[in-house]
Amino acid sequence: MALFPLTSNFEGDFVLQLVPVDTENTMDEVAAAAAVHSVGRRVRPRPGHIMRVRLHGTTELLPRTMKVAEAGFRPTETVDIVWQAADA
Repeated sequence: MALFPLTSNFEGDFVLQLVPVDTENTMDEVAAAAAVHSVGRRVRPRPGHIMRVRLHGTTELLPRTMKVAEAGFRPTETVDIVWQAADA
């Protein structure tokens, strides 16, 4: 377990945030950590949606249970947090 910095590009937000996560955090936990800085501040909540993580500039969503340590991120790498319909 180690502190790991990621840059969050949250869908609908115009501010990039440096977010400290743990190498043992899942992608769902990364999304939740990023949401603290965006949702309810500059981004409206979206009932019926879940937050998903992808590497910035890609379209492939990372598995929700994948851990930061497994993703191969570099420190301060930018990840996109995007909304997905919960029934998708």
